[in-house]
Amino acid sequence: MSTYKFDFLVIGSGAAGLLAAHKLAGAGRVAVLTKRSPEISNSNLAQGGIAAVTSANDTFALHIADTLRTGAGLSDARIVKLTITEAPARISELVALGTGFTLKNGVFELGLEGGHSRRRVLHAADATGREIERALVATCQSDPNITFFPFYSAVDLILRARPARVRPRRNACLGVYALEESTGKVHSFLAARTVLASGGAGKVYRYTSNPDVATGDGMAMAYRAGLELLNMEFVQFHPTCLYHPQAKSFLISEALRGEGGILRSASGEAFMKNYSPEKELAPRDIVARAIDSELKRTGDDCVYLDMTHLDAPFLKKRFPTIYAQCLKLGIDMTRTPIPVVPAAHFFCGGVRADDRGRTALPGLYAVGEVAHTGLHGANRLASNSLLEACVFAHRAAADIAKGYVRGPLPGKPAHWTTGNARPPDEAVIISHNWDEIRTLMWNYVGIVRSDKRLARAAARVKIISDEIIKYYWDFFLTRDLLELRNIACLADVIIRSARSRKESRGLHYTVDYPKPSDKFLKPTTVDRYRGK
Repeated sequence: MSTYKFDFLVIGSGAAGLLAAHKLAGAGRVAVLTKRSPEISNSNLAQGGIAAVTSANDTFALHIADTLRTGAGLSDARIVKLTITEAPARISELVALGTGFTLKNGVFELGLEGGHSRRRVLHAADATGREIERALVATCQSDPNITFFPFYSAVDLILRARPARVRPRRNACLGVYALEESTGKVHSFLAARTVLASGGAGKVYRYTSNPDVATGDGMAMAYRAGLELLNMEFVQFHPTCLYHPQAKSFLISEALRGEGGILRSASGEAFMKNYSPEKELAPRDIVARAIDSELKRTGDDCVYLDMTHLDAPFLKKRFPTIYAQCLKLGIDMTRTPIPVVPAAHFFCGGVRADDRGRTALPGLYAVGEVAHTGLHGANRLASNSLLEACVFAHRAAADIAKGYVRGPLPGKPAHWTTGNARPPDEAVIISHNWDEIRTLMWNYVGIVRSDKRLARAAARVKIISDEIIKYYWDFFLTRDLLELRNIACLADVIIRSARSRKESRGLHYTVDYPKPSDKFLKPTTVDRYRGK
């Protein structure tokens, strides 16, 4: 077991993590830990684009208004304003780093997505995240001050004192313990500043658009360190994931509806007119609930996104990735409607962080989906996620690098010990509990909730969590065990958050409290001390 020392440590290699690493490299040596190869992240799968005001037909005021409206009363207006007004500078920076956004007549080609009042979504065909990741990975890999550690799974934050003995503000983050997958050894990574950029937790749910790495590791580690998680009940379900037995987590971008796609039931009815005057361009929470309602009403397995009335050459050029993937599965989107279902997509909640990404734990920052900044409120406006990642990576890196002077850590970290752990003897326990948690979260804590469903989920997650904790301390660590521990932790947090919000607002809809209430115009807070 080794100890690695760096000036800065970044956990995660999505857009937020890589941009932060790039900016920090000018002030010191940076380590980037990633569970898979660097390009595997939620950012890499983002199809639609990144929202920013770049057109004379658009204004900051309109983008701010769209974001606040979609956030359903819980967005922080100050954070919304600074994010949107800083967007053009971050776009220019991405272009300078080599990101190739799609152009039309020499200017950005802008897409329209649900909740937006103007075309303002910059894109790289229909693989925007992949293009941004390509540019950032290339930039960081060419920097001698950045060292990647692929196939390392973060275990827990290294703290100056145990969280049970001292609150976060009186503690300090010294780095992280990380499991090297190839050897099974746990190493210590020490740094003056640690940046959590570990992304979301879509794998808490059975059906998700997220990659396998999205198990909420950063959120769970922060929670165990005593930090607050805010608004964890607000899980955004993307309305349209491809429904096909051979398609795992393949997203059908919102941009298709922005270009005129029509949602139809199996009988061919265009049903969105029954749910919103904005029809297919309604915010995601409304569209997802509409599809869920239609599926429950009809008993069908999926609905259909119809693009067949649009020009075939345009569709092939505008959506080459989606067209190719569908065609590979025998679906020609120019001739046949695409079968789609909702899936867990994005967490509007996360680790409490301020306007510079700082958490309550000295030495620890959080940026990207792992963080709660106040931008999204109770629902995220489409394509604001990559924007948030870039803006807060920039702000956090600037805060960290400002006046940074290399010096000793504020404490001596404890060495990792395996105790009396032994090799695991029943892997079926992990796979069974993994499936059970994700299924009960989908059935009981999904798009539509109720007090009874949440109570059942809470009781069952408690039993499963007790089993997992015992198994965790008895056996040597594996990546599967770490991920199971984290999704169980977050399932419990999500349920507790949802049970405490006795209203329906944004992404949280409960049949027992179908209307919003002014009593709940504040974030939901959960930490290990208070429980809510």
